[in-house]
Amino acid sequence: MKYLKTLQAKFIDRPNRFIAHVDLNGIVETVHVKNTGRCKELLIKGVTVILEESDNESRKTKYDLIAVYKENFGLINIDSQAPNKVAKEWLESKDYTYIKPEYTYGNSRIDFYMEKDDRKYLMEVKGCTLERDGIGYFPDAPTERGVKHIYELIKAKEDGYEVSLAFVIQMEGVNEVLPNIETHPEFGVAIDDAKKAGVNIVFIKCRVYENRLEYIE
Repeated sequence: MKYLKTLQAKFIDRPNRFIAHVDLNGIVETVHVKNTGRCKELLIKGVTVILEESDNESRKTKYDLIAVYKENFGLINIDSQAPNKVAKEWLESKDYTYIKPEYTYGNSRIDFYMEKDDRKYLMEVKGCTLERDGIGYFPDAPTERGVKHIYELIKAKEDGYEVSLAFVIQMEGVNEVLPNIETHPEFGVAIDDAKKAGVNIVFIKCRVYENRLEYIE
């Protein structure tokens, strides 16, 4: 996936989860943060961040904060909309005969429904932006919704679907994602239950650029 127009700025602060203040060429700009997670280990005063300029003149904010340079690591994409776009591109490179985003199953909306021959598939997608010692962790904040989705996948498996939980790794040099049990122990329990039930755990590795995010085969 690609961004149309990107530029660098310096992060100042984040008054709430929706907006941040950045220094853009000496001017303080209020920008929209495209990630409602905490990102506290990334959004540190003075770090270089990547903005995407919007062409929507009716918006309150002209820019979206989409990525951040982590010291001694590199660029991490934190756009929460990016994982589903990358996952769709990844799925389209496979031999599925039908792909439908946002499929309602049970009491949840699962990110993707696919078909191949006479088999039916469901895939839920999570984006990983949290890294420690070269390993990815999810979530960076408690996610009851994420736990709910896992148990919906387990039920779908019991109903005959082929099911996957895909982690789109929004950084380079990280090959796996583990449950962040320190932040949300229940998510770790749900992952264990999913593996026992036969849910396929997929890691979609990426190359990260200031103007795009690409999956790696």
